[in-house]
Amino acid sequence: MTTEMLPVGLLTPIADALQASTGTAGLMVSLPALLAALFAPLVVIASGRLDRRALLCGLLGLLVIANLGAAFAPTLGWMLAARVLVGLCMGGIWAIAGGLAMRLVPTRSIGLATSLIFGGVAAASVLGVPLGALIGELLGWRWAFASMALLSAVVLALHLAVVPRLPSTHTTTVRQFGEQLGNRGLQLGLLLTLLLVAGHFIAFTFVRPLLMTVSGFDARWVGLLLFGYGAAGMAGNFLAGIVAARYTAPTVLLIAAGLVLAPLLFLSIGDARAGGAIALIAWGLAYGGVSVGLMTWMMKAAPRAVEVASALYVGVFNIGIAAGAWLGGQALDRQGLSANLWLAGGFAATAVLVCVVGRGLQRPARLI
Repeated sequence: MTTEMLPVGLLTPIADALQASTGTAGLMVSLPALLAALFAPLVVIASGRLDRRALLCGLLGLLVIANLGAAFAPTLGWMLAARVLVGLCMGGIWAIAGGLAMRLVPTRSIGLATSLIFGGVAAASVLGVPLGALIGELLGWRWAFASMALLSAVVLALHLAVVPRLPSTHTTTVRQFGEQLGNRGLQLGLLLTLLLVAGHFIAFTFVRPLLMTVSGFDARWVGLLLFGYGAAGMAGNFLAGIVAARYTAPTVLLIAAGLVLAPLLFLSIGDARAGGAIALIAWGLAYGGVSVGLMTWMMKAAPRAVEVASALYVGVFNIGIAAGAWLGGQALDRQGLSANLWLAGGFAATAVLVCVVGRGLQRPARLI
């Protein structure tokens, strides 16, 4: 997930080095996200009874190659080719990770293990961008990708050394996906996922030019500011994790309201440095709870088909990333950064409306 988000904090220097517009460079985010959405269900279906340890290790090996390809990319086309591999890896890894907790720990620890797995997704979502920005600022953007290649290799080695064999005990079919797509609670959760994630990435894909152009920060401050965003995001993740298991719908509603507030703060006070910093912290606090809040919704909506629900969630989440990055690029190139903020707020406001109107769908089953 950190590899997927890495270009966000490095968009401007990568675009300059590869001679592309900032909007076009946004494809580095949208392309792998779109492919991850496609590959998530395909990997779950096609892998059949393949040992999950072997599958994870193979995908991690491809992730090492993808990061090295990006680090040495001479052109935008080469970079996008490397990002295609990232899409394959992320779709596969994320789709199967959630279902592994119950096979790796005792029954009493399944809840904690699951929260840690998806806490890792949340941590990568909020810390991947500032980490990339900091490395890029200190050493250059190519070293940021090289560092991720090294980290991926270390994780691969740890998997080989520590994770036991995980033979698959069942197969997943297309029919099972079709059945769950008819689950109204799952439908509502997937719609909320699309709205919240797309709205976020309409603006956040271009957070670096937003901070520099609108708020007037120098480039050297961007990494530090994004670490502040990341810290707020981790706080939001843990707060949401505490309350989402019991109050899932109110938690998601509060997150959506926070994602309405953040772009409005940028539009109203973001032209000053202090205002921009406050808006960014509020943004991180709100978005930090998205992964755990929405995944809790999915697991409650489909408790007997968690792997299918997880794959659908991953697919829609990444469609949201791709759609948001693409729409944000179009808005930036045609109307400027203010349009990105208005669009982001509009998507989040729609999610608030959907959450309020749709809560009744879940009440009969006491899921949310």
